Amino acid sequence: MESMEIERKFLIPKLPDDLESYPCTHIWQGYLCARPTVRIRKEEKEYTLTYKGKGHMAREEYNLPLTKRSFLHLSEKIDGIPIVKTRYRIPLEPYTIELDIFEGAHEGIWMAEVEFPSLEEAEAFTPPDWFGPEVTHDHRYHNVWLAGL
Repeated sequence: MESMEIERKFLIPKLPDDLESYPCTHIWQGYLCARPTVRIRKEEKEYTLTYKGKGHMAREEYNLPLTKRSFLHLSEKIDGIPIVKTRYRIPLEPYTIELDIFEGAHEGIWMAEVEFPSLEEAEAFTPPDWFGPEVTHDHRYHNVWLAGL
């Protein structure tokens, strides 16, 4: 499936007190290629291969379903280190905050992403008070960079 991903990213200095009240999923992802970005992801029992184009706030994205067997085969071929995180989905009408709590090599990083239907909405967005600094354009907070690629 083809789409344009438009998102902004923020570091989170303090987790919300009611975090457990929101739905969450466990994510494992690895990268097969950095340029262009090609990753595999396991989110609960769903497996996907994703291609992402160039860009920071807006970029082309394609998601393709994988079987568990294909995922396991490709997971042995990743470069760098896997990204492991728990993702909480917090409603912020009309959007959803995806709050990632990183584990393993990236434990201690808490990052929120908000996706938008247009660049205009992304640019007009005012983050909630509990968000920290914006890192949308800081390559050090892109998952492919965190994977060591």
